[in-house]
Amino acid sequence: MPKRTVFFVSDQTGVTAETMGHSLLTQFEGLEFKAVTLPFVATVEKAAEARERIDATAVAEGTPPIIFSTLIKDDLRDIVKDANGVFLDFFDAFLGPLEAALGVKSSHAAGRAHGMADLQSYTQRINATNFALSNDDGTQTRDYQQADVILVGVSRSGKTPTCLYMALQYGLYAANFPLTPEDLETVRLPGPLASHKAKLYGLTIRPERLQQIRHERRPNSSYASAQQVAFEVRQAEALFERFGIPFLDTTDTSVEELGSRIMQKTGIERRLRP
Repeated sequence: MPKRTVFFVSDQTGVTAETMGHSLLTQFEGLEFKAVTLPFVATVEKAAEARERIDATAVAEGTPPIIFSTLIKDDLRDIVKDANGVFLDFFDAFLGPLEAALGVKSSHAAGRAHGMADLQSYTQRINATNFALSNDDGTQTRDYQQADVILVGVSRSGKTPTCLYMALQYGLYAANFPLTPEDLETVRLPGPLASHKAKLYGLTIRPERLQQIRHERRPNSSYASAQQVAFEVRQAEALFERFGIPFLDTTDTSVEELGSRIMQKTGIERRLRP
């Protein structure tokens, strides 16, 4: 399968270019892409180096690379735009129409999206992340009254990464609690969760996928056996149904989609501005 190189060029971390670029590339099935991120292209010298690297790739592969750019400064954008590649500029595509609609010129200031200009939002993000880490995997439950949501599910069903994503992206206080085999045998709600039932949201997963994940962690163990994972998933879903706990299947769902769906279904509002 032919592989096409894709450059994500940014004057900051490159996260915006990567996120938007990858979203577009997912629409092209059957193609393989080699991703190269060039962050902190904030000077003329760095822009020239980026152009040289793109040009060298075009020569080596015989095909112009795809370039996703979030460079905000015109002089840097013009240098990279001159490279031998298919140049797609997110800011250039949207700032012009926005300026026309708002009747105001944009500041063209680099780093606004990922900077610390809004100290309150940054502090909220850090506090939420610390909360998620401190309240991971049921290690402590005394702070559950502060939680916006408490994810419950069997081991390795995706609770921790979903909590961390919701903390980083939305500033939410997300805790998680594991359902142990002992909990599942009785199909009873664990004691620490009883008084917080309104905050609970369940995560489930297909048994075959759970077995694969657990086998990678503990090969040939009872923890990863087909019988054990089938029992745990079945009992967890029965517990969710019994106590009216909404739940989502994480098998083929990204943490981004899980976070968004949980917020949509619960009505929890984000604490960080978009």
